[in-house]
Parts: sequence; C-alpha cells; structure tokens
Amino acid sequence: MKIAVVGLGLIGGSIAKTIKKNTSHNCYGIDTNKNTIALALSQEAIDAELTTDGLCDMDIVIVSLYAGGIVNFVLSNLDNFKKGAVVIDTCGVKSEIVAKLEKPLSEKGVHFVGCHPMAGREFSGFEYALDNLFDNASCIITPTEKTDVKALSTVKELAKQMRFRRVVESTPEKHDKVIAFTSQLAHVVSASYVKSPSLFEQDGFSAGSFKDMTRVAYLNENMWTELFMLNKEALIPEIESVIKALTDYRDCLVNDDSERLRELLKDSRELKTKSNEQIAKFNS
Repeated sequence: MKIAVVGLGLIGGSIAKTIKKNTSHNCYGIDTNKNTIALALSQEAIDAELTTDGLCDMDIVIVSLYAGGIVNFVLSNLDNFKKGAVVIDTCGVKSEIVAKLEKPLSEKGVHFVGCHPMAGREFSGFEYALDNLFDNASCIITPTEKTDVKALSTVKELAKQMRFRRVVESTPEKHDKVIAFTSQLAHVVSASYVKSPSLFEQDGFSAGSFKDMTRVAYLNENMWTELFMLNKEALIPEIESVIKALTDYRDCLVNDDSERLRELLKDSRELKTKSNEQIAKFNS
C-alpha cells in the first residue's frame, strides 16, 4: 500500500519510521518544514516527499497534526483524497475530530477511522522520533456505527504490522472521558507540581519520585492547551477530584489527624494495588 504521513513530528515521524522498519508499504511524508523533510529522507523514514496533489494516489493518509490542524488539513483536501482511501488521525481527543471529519469524508467516498496511539515522549519533533515507539503499546480506535468494516480491518492490520501490542476499540466519548484521567490529568498535576517555590532547591535531594512526578511537565504547551480546551468537560471533574483529595490530606495535617491520614493513605495503596491487578489481567 501507499501510505502518506502528514506532520512528521514525534508521533508522525515515529509512525513513518515504524512503517518503513516493520512493513513493506511505501511511505510518503508531508510537512511544512523542509528541514524536517530533508531529515526524514536522510534517515529513510519516508520514500519521498508528497504534495497535497499526490494524496489522490494514497491508500492510507495518516494525519498527525494538532487538533485544529488535523481538521483544517482534511477539510481543505476533501477533493484530493483517493476514493475508497482510509484517512486516520492521531489526535489525543476524539469526539471533536470524529464529529467534524467523518461525514464530509464519507460524502466524498473516503473512509475515516479515528485513532490514538498510546505512546509518546516528553520531547517533540522529528529528531526525537523512534522506530520502536509503539512496540507493545496500545492503539485506540474509535469507530462509529458509520465506520466502514473493511477500513476498520485495514487499520487494525496496519497497527498489528507496526507492532502495537493491542488495538482497543472505544466510542469517541468514552475515549475522551478516560483519557482525561489517564493522560491529561497527569500533565496538569505534573505542571502544577513544578510550580512549587521549592523546585530550585531540590538539587541533591531528588530521586525517582521527583523524576516520575515532573517528567511530563516538560510538555508542548501549544498542543496541550488545545487538547485540554477541547476536552474540558471531561478534564474539569478530574481536576476537581484531585483538588478534593489534596484538601483531605491538607486538612489531616492541619488538624493533627494522623488516624484519618493513615486511612487515606491506606485507601490509596489499596486502590493502586487493585489497579495494578486489573492492568496485569488486561495485559495477560
């Protein structure tokens, strides 16, 4: 197959590298940054640069841009896609993307499948792209009742070839609700944690806990602002839940209530244990 990757950043670049490494498909790249295209060509992550006019020859088009960029690119190129082709996005929010793209693509005879590869790094850009980023990761897909069965099968097979551990199906709405907790909230908490005035006094005092808590604070503020705003209905309750829990811990300390504090900590430990067991069962 001929596959186009639009946007050769961390995720798009890793997709291109993975396709070239693990499949026999031809992979082409579209990116507004000519230095990125040159780097991708030099590393043989793509077979050639593609213009939007060349989309008419692509069997699969993977659009890996910011949310707004994904919508703008697809809607601007509705007449360029090959009839019967499959268009995939990699956005971390799905409801907005699916709602805006599925119908107009379908009217042009093009199939759309919303996707979210559950992998990443704290760095952005093609220079950090890896050909093994998706090894053993999950690929979430969000088909609707209108999704073409053959297109869905094509996406699942490609994910398998790219060495994703599993493909997880979800509705767009469920995806956004769960991802608000598993991903977006973690970035909010990490970004909040580093706001402490003690941050620059930690040298020599930090170890694994500090590194784990602060890793994703090194984020792309433009991308994450867009994702947070698009998913605010799901993210706000998760933030409020954390605020409530933190308030409970603070109140225990203020009131010298060690017994209540012990109960809260015990409850958290037990919840984490149950969560680990659930994850182990899911991965078995």
